[in-house]
Amino acid sequence: MAKLFEPIKIGNLTLKNRIVMAPMCMYAVYQEDGELTDFHEAHYASRAIGGVGLIFLEAAAVSKAGRITNQDLGIWNEQQTIKLKKLVHTIHELGSKVGIQIAHAGRKAEHAPDAVGPSAIAYSEAYRTPNALTEEGVNNIINEFKTAAARAENAGFDAVQIHAAHGYLINQFLSPLTNNRTDDYGAQTLENRYRLLKQIIEVTKTVFSGNIWVRFSATDYDDASTTIEEYDQINQWMKELGVDVVDVSSGGLLPRRPDAVYPGYQTKYASHFKAYSDLFISTVGKLGDPVLANYILEAGQADLISLGRPLLRNPNWAAIAAKELNDKQFEAYNPSYSRGFDE
Repeated sequence: MAKLFEPIKIGNLTLKNRIVMAPMCMYAVYQEDGELTDFHEAHYASRAIGGVGLIFLEAAAVSKAGRITNQDLGIWNEQQTIKLKKLVHTIHELGSKVGIQIAHAGRKAEHAPDAVGPSAIAYSEAYRTPNALTEEGVNNIINEFKTAAARAENAGFDAVQIHAAHGYLINQFLSPLTNNRTDDYGAQTLENRYRLLKQIIEVTKTVFSGNIWVRFSATDYDDASTTIEEYDQINQWMKELGVDVVDVSSGGLLPRRPDAVYPGYQTKYASHFKAYSDLFISTVGKLGDPVLANYILEAGQADLISLGRPLLRNPNWAAIAAKELNDKQFEAYNPSYSRGFDE
């Protein structure tokens, strides 16, 4: 059996393979109410039929004001939770595990009339300057994450992923480029910059019994931002709090891109964290080549492969990968689907 298709046990969760659907905003909530639509149900269910081990729903805002755009999913009210619970049941019936990414956009909330951040520093000229959060405001956001995690528990999700990457609110607190506070959440020490994430993890643990993942950007492509060694320390702290998996991405804090983007370009960061931490590590970023994805796992550079665009292009990516890797043990959803991959 190819490593890509080996089961893996993470805490109290067993996945049938190492393939993870990465959270990807679909910007398809046209009623602007944060609720799942028929599109979302078909979109996620088709990837379960395709054999993905763990499906992460796109970023669900913990508050109306915390949305990246008005077309994002939300997890701040009961009607949203009822629909999420129904989708969780469907995905489970189709044979996959399911998680949800919980998020607050902070200064990158495109449509919020009063965006907030750790400090009054705009993302770019195209964005409003955010209001610097008061300590009361910080506490309110921590409680919003707690309520969102409790709703995820009620809906039956197997995992929550706390979004601390791509320049959104938690990432903004972690970086001295966007955090110039002087209080207990301020830029003076790494421990202070980590405090918001720490407290969100702590409250999540009190209400959610499944896997806890954290996604962060291993680099912001600026030498003055959080360093890889600082993330090593953060990983150690998160392990002590009971985090199960780190999903390693990059960028998004600043309006700039890496010099080169190539297959596996972010895996060097995942490999570093795999060597220097006891956490399960997921890697993401142009990993649609099954041979490359399987090699990364075989070489011990990561434990899981998160796929974004490859699963947008083909919900049956797992079956194609099994065929390319000559994995005879992979089973399509049912015999009718199996016929689609016969010679």
